[in-house]
Amino acid sequence: MAKKTAHDDLLAPVTVAVGQEELLLDRAVREVVAAARAADADTDVRDLNPEQLQPGTLAELTSPSLFAERKVVVVRNAQDLSADTVKDVKAYLGAPAEEITLVLLHAGGAKGKTLLDAARKAGAREVLCPKMTKPADRLAFVRQEFRGTGRSATPEACQALVDAIGSDLRELASAVSQLVADVEGTIDEAVVGRYYTGRAEASSFTVADRAVEGRAADALEALRWSLSTGVAPVMITSALAQGVRAIGKLSSARGGRPADLARELGMPPWKIDRVRQQMRGWTPDGVAIALRAVAEADAGVKGGGDDPGYALEKAVVAIARAARSRGRG
Repeated sequence: MAKKTAHDDLLAPVTVAVGQEELLLDRAVREVVAAARAADADTDVRDLNPEQLQPGTLAELTSPSLFAERKVVVVRNAQDLSADTVKDVKAYLGAPAEEITLVLLHAGGAKGKTLLDAARKAGAREVLCPKMTKPADRLAFVRQEFRGTGRSATPEACQALVDAIGSDLRELASAVSQLVADVEGTIDEAVVGRYYTGRAEASSFTVADRAVEGRAADALEALRWSLSTGVAPVMITSALAQGVRAIGKLSSARGGRPADLARELGMPPWKIDRVRQQMRGWTPDGVAIALRAVAEADAGVKGGGDDPGYALEKAVVAIARAARSRGRG
């Protein structure tokens, strides 16, 4: 979710939205535009890309109007502005016009950093919109989406939705909206399953769950379906690694209540219960074998092998066998 790091006045003279998460960047713009139109329904909005903002254009857009209208000027991909236009923007930052809000969308990073630094030095309101590459970040995003609607969703439901939809924040936000609109009361894992069962079966985490449970045939079926529907092989190796590591962490932890173990291991309590069910049949040697299999698969899908699918199949089979190692003695 987007994070505000400076004053949170939506009508501040300048807002910079920094990052590469398109959904969050668009929301940052919509929030400013909505606030401006709430103050003045006739607010004029200009949404520009770098090619449209030539030297002198900003001065024209921000010049005083006979009608003193409120205006929002949005500049996308500000890191790509020409050097002459950057000079114009920097000059404007020193003396922003009244009734005008300038919104700069900047990808972050080294390119165009002098403009970003100048905006920060001028006291611009800043909104962080980073790419959410970690599953935990996407899970937090889904939870926040539900909270924002005033609706309740169980931790299992939030995790199931992330597992089913994947990394696309627009699709996650859309799924939350659909569930909130269609379902009354608390949204649980069963509800998510009814809506998204086809996608959930194709998720990388379903592959991992079936593998660590020792269900090789089911895991291979889920793997093939996942790959056929476009799930990136690296996402599957990541899920397999998380699944095996969770088994290893919990098997070596001291006994105790899920809440206590959750604090110790950094897992939510509901996941402790799930991993406890999955770890039956595992041995320390089995965990070691499975981790080696994941490492080999990871190398295979990142260029060390000719066939990422085959590398993943080998890993899934090895993990499923390791999950039954206690029974084989």
